[in-house]
Amino acid sequence: WGCWTCLPPHTSIIVCDGEMGVLVVGRLACSAAHFAHLWASTGCSVNSPRSSLTVLSTSVVHRFSCSAQSLGERKKRVVFLGTPKVAADVLDTLLDAAQAENSIFEEKFLEELLKLKPDLCVTAAYGNILPKRFLDIPAYGTVNVHPSLLPLYRGAAPVQRALLDGVKETGVVVAYTVCAMDAGPVIAYESVIVDDIIKAPELLSLLFTKGTSLLLMVLPSILNGSAAEKAQKQDHSYATYAPKICVDEAWLDFEETAPVLHNKVRAFAGWPGAKAKFQVCSPSGESKELELKIITTKISSSVIASTGEKRTVVLVGSAFLVQCGGGTVLEILELQPPGKRVMTSQDYFNGLRGQQLKRL
Repeated sequence: WGCWTCLPPHTSIIVCDGEMGVLVVGRLACSAAHFAHLWASTGCSVNSPRSSLTVLSTSVVHRFSCSAQSLGERKKRVVFLGTPKVAADVLDTLLDAAQAENSIFEEKFLEELLKLKPDLCVTAAYGNILPKRFLDIPAYGTVNVHPSLLPLYRGAAPVQRALLDGVKETGVVVAYTVCAMDAGPVIAYESVIVDDIIKAPELLSLLFTKGTSLLLMVLPSILNGSAAEKAQKQDHSYATYAPKICVDEAWLDFEETAPVLHNKVRAFAGWPGAKAKFQVCSPSGESKELELKIITTKISSSVIASTGEKRTVVLVGSAFLVQCGGGTVLEILELQPPGKRVMTSQDYFNGLRGQQLKRL
């Protein structure tokens, strides 16, 4: 986040690149030259667009745990390689298996963290509940940047679940971390209006951008202790939850209404990506089934003529019109065939060369 300049001199920090997992531990001196030298030791440029600087970043607990073990007691070293985001599920499973209660894996990390005497820990999109022994270490606690208006959408997928529900407003909070999921007192929040076009990756980026600014604004009050006195306790009776997204949720069933399907396309954009099954029928009567990834949609005000088969997909203007449940119609503006680039519905229609597309 590049927010190091606002921290007091000699604040204990853990710096990492959230995407690459590179780690540096040290104390911050308020000079650009010193920080540049520290960050350069990771092999990353200070101004690198790939760098996401946090005091304590997503999964850094796991990564630092690995590096903190002594050679005599350490577990076996495992190198993991994976390209798509779905590969992260495999890595998560490996990490979970390595953090058994009271294991050396956890003990060594806590010992090293205690030696650092951190003033503050900050988490963002961190997928585990931190134990009390961890939370007791930093002098001013641990705070979390969470992309929802807590107590709504506590959990791993607040943005996706909010879009699935078709919310018109969401937001981001900075809250203290406690020994329960996203249940700590709220230090500050900012609301965001959600239009019916924005997709999960864009909304997530927007919320964390605003969350970063919010964190910078309240950081002085956190570090002087006044934020703890003014933070508002959550009303747990209003809590809702946002569990992890499952790949199977991304399949579209056209018996559902167009608004429900449109929200799914927005929520599952990026990963895992909304998918639907179609049938391509040739004039000779031959047919084949295929899966298309649905990229961009809108809820149509058009009415498909009752003549013809309900499953037939028609091109009107530059969009495919698909008849859905409740007499609603979904417009598909962009899609992606297997192994091909994202394209407009018009371009895909031109490639059909007289064949007919039907939904399944």
